[in-house]
Amino acid sequence: MSSLARLDVLAEGYADDRVGSSVVLVRDGDAVVVVDPGMVASRAAILDPLSRNGVGPEQVTDVVFSHHHPDHTLNAALFPRARFHDHWAVYQDDVWDSRPAEGFRLGDSTWLLETPGHTVQDITTAVRTDDGLVVCTHLWWTAEGPAEDPYATDLDVLRASRERVLALSPVLIVPGHGPAFAPGPSTPV
Repeated sequence: MSSLARLDVLAEGYADDRVGSSVVLVRDGDAVVVVDPGMVASRAAILDPLSRNGVGPEQVTDVVFSHHHPDHTLNAALFPRARFHDHWAVYQDDVWDSRPAEGFRLGDSTWLLETPGHTVQDITTAVRTDDGLVVCTHLWWTAEGPAEDPYATDLDVLRASRERVLALSPVLIVPGHGPAFAPGPSTPV
């Protein structure tokens, strides 16, 4: 049986008069993954908790962008040796390797899902941990939703992707701009 991954939230996102993305560290075997290294109050908001977790920026092997809005990608250059993943490719240095995100494995317990909704290119990072499945996704901004994402290009697609993710029975959702939460009956679909 493969070992399970460890997930730590480096920065808890927010979206009010200022905007910060939720930034996550995943360690899965040899894979050291950062999800959505976007806008934060300062780079220290990413680098300090990364260091407290015993990881240097040069040790990060992979960076995942849930989508291409700057508030989720702005600090990607902090990780000089990483491969970068989005909905349709893996990038490293000057190599562009086209591939669909759906089912792509970053480690034994970490994989990508195509989950359009906030944008048509959205992906979710699924992580199997000791506590159960954790998903990092922008299908929800916070535990409250919003129920109808004001930037969604198609609310029916958003709802279908939310239903797909909830059907996986995650124990925790790390949303794009808020604290991690356990999904329940009040979670917007």
